[in-house]
Amino acid sequence: MTQAIAAAHPALAPGKVAVITGAASGIGLAAARRFAGLGLRVVLCDRPGEALEAARGQVAAEAAAGVGTVIAVGADVSQPGELTALRQAVNAAFGSVDVLMNNAGVGANPGKPWENLDGWRALMGVNLWGVIQGVQTFVPDMIAGEAPGLIINTGSKQGMTLPPGNSAYNVSKAGVKAFTELLAHELRQAAGERITAHLLIPGFTFTGMTGRAEKPPGAWSADQVIDFLLESLGRGDFYILCPDNDVPRPTDEKRIQWMAGDVINNRPALSRWHPDYKAAFEAFMKG
Repeated sequence: MTQAIAAAHPALAPGKVAVITGAASGIGLAAARRFAGLGLRVVLCDRPGEALEAARGQVAAEAAAGVGTVIAVGADVSQPGELTALRQAVNAAFGSVDVLMNNAGVGANPGKPWENLDGWRALMGVNLWGVIQGVQTFVPDMIAGEAPGLIINTGSKQGMTLPPGNSAYNVSKAGVKAFTELLAHELRQAAGERITAHLLIPGFTFTGMTGRAEKPPGAWSADQVIDFLLESLGRGDFYILCPDNDVPRPTDEKRIQWMAGDVINNRPALSRWHPDYKAAFEAFMKG
């Protein structure tokens, strides 16, 4: 598998430099461990504190190239100045960046679309602006260089199908989807196939956001998500749509297809949850 990944993405090779935000836990930490195990030099970024330092120690212990190839930099990705300081720290320690994983995210629910403007802004600042600002901080240098580059932005299935319950989170992840699609297109114009962008779309994953002490049976582990990520990158996939133990890919595909059908067939918004379309949706899923 490692040879296939390297062939598809030379950026995932020993000695290359990876920056991962939201790296103190969950999917970001799993990615940091795996990249360090492949011999990359890894920069973990998260809010400063004991969790980030503990993660750095864990990743350093597994680093194929030695503990000196892993550093941690505290930063709030919603603040452009702190991302600039992160870039400076990375350049001083390792030089240019080859792999950028914009993974930092928060799952707090600030309320309905007409509630809690400050809460909405705080969530968007991390989940959407953190991705945009991460790209704007690091990608110009990647384009200006000559080395292969890899960008992974962490989205969510909630950004694909918008299930009611946390409007702000859904909007933020829908924004990440659209931004990453446009980023991939613009990179093709600017750098050909040398630098590629990919949208990671986790399913139900056991992380700190689940709010549970033990992994639910239906959830994947963060390591399973990274296994799937690497397999998908080896195939050159852009949309890295992860299943989980409850929802297989065919179910996700049909849900996404129904969502697109709302526009095509001029159904009410989110008709999957509209009482007048309950029977039609159930029949569609069975069909």
